[in-house]
Amino acid sequence: MAVKLRTPLSEKDVLKLRAGDIVYLSGEIVTARDSAHRRILSLPREELPFNPEGAVVYHCGPVVRRKGQEWEIVSAGPTTSARMNRYLDGILSLGVRGIIGKGGMRAEPFKGRAVYLAFTGGAGSLAAESIKRVKAVHWLDLGIPEAL
Repeated sequence: MAVKLRTPLSEKDVLKLRAGDIVYLSGEIVTARDSAHRRILSLPREELPFNPEGAVVYHCGPVVRRKGQEWEIVSAGPTTSARMNRYLDGILSLGVRGIIGKGGMRAEPFKGRAVYLAFTGGAGSLAAESIKRVKAVHWLDLGIPEAL
């Protein structure tokens, strides 16, 4: 079944999904890889540059270029989510309701509180076409692929 969702996700949004559903997601999505996950979990919630409640985190190291004051997304393919398994309980405990990536993650932490959405590896230019704009970039000191 095809399901349209908008961030922030609610518990109801997550619980109505079934394995195999095709999800069309709109709204704000945060990209984060290993270094960003470590930083997110090292900071008090009130110091995070995004609201984690109902948030969706995309395991992605986008390829971007600066165009004046804006960022242009060249490619936004998923990175392997299993690398972030060690951060999963902490990230979900902040209220994050969705993770997007490739390769899957441990299922247990998601049960009843969040959803894992798989995106096809190698389709980074397709993902880039679906991104309307970059609202903000945080933690550039981590490097562009690792920034939030």
